[in-house]
Amino acid sequence: MKTLPLDLADPEHPKPGKPEPFLQMPAAEFFGIFSPNGRWMAYSSDESGQPEIYVRPFPGPGGKWQISAGGGSVPVWSHNGRELFYATLENRIMVTEYIAQGDSFTYTKPRLWSDKQINSSGGNRFYDLHPDGKRFAIFPNLETADEKQGNLHATFLLNFADEVRRRVPEAK
Repeated sequence: MKTLPLDLADPEHPKPGKPEPFLQMPAAEFFGIFSPNGRWMAYSSDESGQPEIYVRPFPGPGGKWQISAGGGSVPVWSHNGRELFYATLENRIMVTEYIAQGDSFTYTKPRLWSDKQINSSGGNRFYDLHPDGKRFAIFPNLETADEKQGNLHATFLLNFADEVRRRVPEAK
């Protein structure tokens, strides 16, 4: 896994620096994500033979904590700085509460956050936590979705301001 530093000499136009290795292990590491304060990195690694969630200090050095047991992928930090979520191998969301002080990271035994199965097709980050920490944007598993709901649709509008500027002529 690598990190990419940013050149902030011009804060309005940051430029990517040269990628730097964060971990150089024979295992595969993926889905790395920084904690809200930027001092910790959660990621998934198959070093144990199956994907599990680990946390390490960033940029290091320091310890390593295995968060999941029985498999895990796609970690997501809450914005409140107290919870770490991840998906099980059965595509259910787990949560652990944590305290990070100095170089110490302590956490509670992960518990099931929702027994609803989510859809992980596509292989990328298939869910995300809302900034309020109370709900997720997910792709429901259509095989188990409640039939009373009918068709499920979601619309994500990206770059709204850019689109408005493109469509509305500039006042002169």
